[in-house]
Amino acid sequence: MILKQIGVIKSRFKDLNEAPRQGTLSGEIGEVVVFEEYAEGLKGIENYRYLILLYWMHLSNREVLFVKERNRGVFATRSPNRPNPIGFSVVKLVNVNGNVLTVKGVDAIDGTPLLDIKPYYPEVDCIRD
Repeated sequence: MILKQIGVIKSRFKDLNEAPRQGTLSGEIGEVVVFEEYAEGLKGIENYRYLILLYWMHLSNREVLFVKERNRGVFATRSPNRPNPIGFSVVKLVNVNGNVLTVKGVDAIDGTPLLDIKPYYPEVDCIRD
């Protein structure tokens, strides 16, 4: 399996203790800087209000399988510590300036590697029973 880093997330958070547990609840502003070689992939992104960011939580502990504080296995939590620390956030798109996206609701640490961006579709991504 080979993943390609397509950019980097910029935020005011410098370590795990500063980052909010859930970005959508924080309202924090940050930037998503897409590397120039992937900038063409942003065409049309300004047409979306919300985006899904997938990123690599590079400071996480990859050996954790059980979260003692919650008395649950890691797959039953949203802990950043897990075998494959893939982060998932829904953020509000505030501005597009070339290959830089300003977003609201970021929870990633400054310098976090960006893996992918997808448009958020409420009719598909928000399940209602």
